[in-house]
Amino acid sequence: MSPRSAQGDASGMSSIENLDVKLEVIVVPVSDVDRAKEFYGRLGWRLDQTPPGIVQFTPHGSGCSVQFGSELTSAAPGSAMAYLIVSDVEAARNALVSAGVEVGDVFHPSPDGPVDGLDPERRSYFSRAMFRDPDGNTWLLQEITTRLPGRIEGGLTSFSSATDLASALRRAADAHGEHEKRTGKSDPDWPDWYATYMVSEQSGAKLPE
Repeated sequence: MSPRSAQGDASGMSSIENLDVKLEVIVVPVSDVDRAKEFYGRLGWRLDQTPPGIVQFTPHGSGCSVQFGSELTSAAPGSAMAYLIVSDVEAARNALVSAGVEVGDVFHPSPDGPVDGLDPERRSYFSRAMFRDPDGNTWLLQEITTRLPGRIEGGLTSFSSATDLASALRRAADAHGEHEKRTGKSDPDWPDWYATYMVSEQSGAKLPE
């Protein structure tokens, strides 16, 4: 065994699956940095401090940022595509439109292709809307409230912003109201029910009824 391999085993990283990495930045190819800076600022994203020649924005509640600059990538301007996860696609679309951003209508996939409007069952991952920056880079808004099983590691529950937490609390409150209707009585242990519901949403576990 090589010294490097022995060191890796001693640190507890004996396989690539245990290597802890975090996606930090996506580079977006643009043709006009100033024009792109104006556009992404209009989205309400935070302008971060960076070295000269790099412009970086971070969406509210996101752990990943977007960078662009005149010499950051050789990719063709407009060739990028990325997803923006939201808890309410209609509210997100309305906010962007109010900021002067041209956003397509909400749609959802079907066996016959995209269909206008929200997913009839309001399932996570299905309701979407799309917009593009001035170069044509595509951003797809995707509504997710309940994650697929295994999406959140270790059963940890976290919220990236106060807005995200408030949205989760509203969904828990609505679901708990239906729970009380089914049982026909008030639930004094509602904090426990809320907590179970919110953890289950993120982990992809079965939601309480």
